[in-house]
Amino acid sequence: MSTLPVIAAVDGSDDSLRALEWALDAARRRSAPLRVVHVRQYAHWAQPEVLTAGPPDPKDDPVLAQVRTHLEARADPPETEYLGLEGAPGAVLPELSASGELLVLGSRGRGGFASLLLGSTGMAAARAAECPVVVVPRSAGEVRDETPDGPGARVVVGLKVDGPDEATLAFAFAEAARRGARLQAVAAYPWPAQPWMMPGELPPPVVDQDVIEDEARVLAEGFLAPYRERHPDVPTETVAAAGDAAGRLVAASQDADLVVVGRHRRHLLAPARMMGSVTQAVLLHAASPVAVVPPAPPES
Repeated sequence: MSTLPVIAAVDGSDDSLRALEWALDAARRRSAPLRVVHVRQYAHWAQPEVLTAGPPDPKDDPVLAQVRTHLEARADPPETEYLGLEGAPGAVLPELSASGELLVLGSRGRGGFASLLLGSTGMAAARAAECPVVVVPRSAGEVRDETPDGPGARVVVGLKVDGPDEATLAFAFAEAARRGARLQAVAAYPWPAQPWMMPGELPPPVVDQDVIEDEARVLAEGFLAPYRERHPDVPTETVAAAGDAAGRLVAASQDADLVVVGRHRRHLLAPARMMGSVTQAVLLHAASPVAVVPPAPPES
């Protein structure tokens, strides 16, 4: 049993209720408590650093009352806590994530423009949260209680063969094990190769694409081997494919239960937390829920 809660961010929108259902299922699979959070946005004219009446009472929050009613009829609900806060959701939720195992939210809330595929709160949480963040899109299907006929449940993970992150792979394998799902590791490699040449340089020898693909697959299999040993019951498929990594992962998200991607590690020249172009594109366009995993801490 996990002692850290699964945090579900709600705001009364249909998107957040879909995310709540995903978080409820995730809490049950982890035997973890559920923490339902509603962050009331400050008015534009207010000063966020000034609270005149202290934190709001969750009992007086109509959004949390709606969630309570929504969950009342559920059989065997997990231990549930309701938390009402005030502030900027894009700042408050990443701060709360330090005390959670997972942060789950919808792709868009009540604010913003209807044409946006991902709201600013989801983007900020995915970029800055301390724990993995799951963003549930509008196109995501209902949580399946049973594995359907056919290929069955599937978790997709993006694998960088030039430097995979351990936290991303560990999360993907653990999630596939919880769901009784097969794991599909997508390792994309650039093709055609675009070599840089100085004036007067001879062009490099022609490289066979099959050779590049075989090398990518061998590298991917090597990185996956220790996780396969830890999770022998998780069927694993390695897909080495030419082209854009984001496009491959978005295509793989069709009918997937979850797509798992990593977040960039901070370094000296880029101290701010960054998601990377592939992760951002997957968040914007994937058809399934997307988990963004913070990088594993560097070894001392």
